[in-house]
Amino acid sequence: MKTLKVLSTLAITAALFVSCGEKKKEMEAEANEEVMEVKAEIKEETTPNIVGVAAGNDSFTTLVAAVKAAGLVETLSGTGPFTVFAPTNEAFAKLPEGTVENLLKPENKEALTGILTYHVVSGKYEAAAVIEAINGNNGAFTVETVQGGTITLSLQDGNVMLTDAKGGTSTVVIADVAASNGVIHALDTVVMP
Repeated sequence: MKTLKVLSTLAITAALFVSCGEKKKEMEAEANEEVMEVKAEIKEETTPNIVGVAAGNDSFTTLVAAVKAAGLVETLSGTGPFTVFAPTNEAFAKLPEGTVENLLKPENKEALTGILTYHVVSGKYEAAAVIEAINGNNGAFTVETVQGGTITLSLQDGNVMLTDAKGGTSTVVIADVAASNGVIHALDTVVMP
């Protein structure tokens, strides 16, 4: 009888340790899950949106000034996602002298807005997806821009090329600049609707 009591006590103690161990593992798993969710939220909050990324990069000062003049800061800071083919300062400098200054005037806001939104596509298309789409469509893939026009994407010497509605071309010089509401691909030339 005494042996039975000892064995029963040992069995109950072992069961408690096992159940406590399982409960501890469950609690640790839940805690790890919560930590990962918080880290994801923090990362999302600390990754700037498209306007913030562009504003934080000295290569896009002309673009940022144009976005402000066109009244597109709020739009491009929105949820998105967006893919922005962003002309660098050097791309804007290739335009005929006085073009940028003229476009920044309040009376030319509509034209400026059209040019800028021609560089934006709804959805997030990182470089790998763009290249896959080009290769899957016989070497050329046409996308509709937020402006309503189209741009044809292709590959030349391993670089993604954009061909605009007027036949002008631009090369992606920096791909996959991450933003919280999309992605930016830097261009060496301004494309025109």
